[in-house]
Amino acid sequence: MRKISLAQTLCFLVLLSVACALGIASTVLLLGRLPLGDFRGVVLFTAGVVFIYAWAIALNRTFLLFFPLREGYVVPGSREEFRYHVYLLFYLVLFQSLTRSLAIPVPLMRAIYLALGAKLGKNSYSAGVILDPPLTVVGDNCIIGHDAVLFAHAVEGADLALAPITIGNNVTIGAKAVVQPGVVIEDDAIVAVSAVVKKGTHIRRGERWGGIPARPIRVEAKK
Repeated sequence: MRKISLAQTLCFLVLLSVACALGIASTVLLLGRLPLGDFRGVVLFTAGVVFIYAWAIALNRTFLLFFPLREGYVVPGSREEFRYHVYLLFYLVLFQSLTRSLAIPVPLMRAIYLALGAKLGKNSYSAGVILDPPLTVVGDNCIIGHDAVLFAHAVEGADLALAPITIGNNVTIGAKAVVQPGVVIEDDAIVAVSAVVKKGTHIRRGERWGGIPARPIRVEAKK
């Protein structure tokens, strides 16, 4: 894993400070004068946290709008590395607590992933973890099972590369499955429970894959 530089950390801290300032200001302006009674402190604190996260998501998306993550090998010391590490700090400090929380209902997690930049089709939900939402595309009527993990970054020693994950329509990702960078899964495919789909794998339409590493599974025709 590469070291995150001081400049990258400072850039993130500036954006985080702006999110905190805007979150506190939003709380005071919208709720500060309301008669909240005995629960005033709890309500204001909770609202402040929600507003800070909302502004952090907005600032992160704005940052990625101007400095998008690019597919391919990330050269050490490059602009691509700078923007990735700032994005990574947002995830490690703030968003990891959201994406790994078991307390957030799955339908609400869909809204959070959409806000973080994932492209999720109609009626598609994740009970697992999407580690790189801006680099993940999921079609309609898909389910990502409990504790499944999708990640679009590959870290091998000092090497770092990004490759988007593309999932078609009517796809099922089994519980505890792992989908690595650059994987393409076509419509109507199934990834079995606990399977590990290696980076760059292409799963064709209607196929079933399972195992470690994942391979096509022959399904006997029903008699």
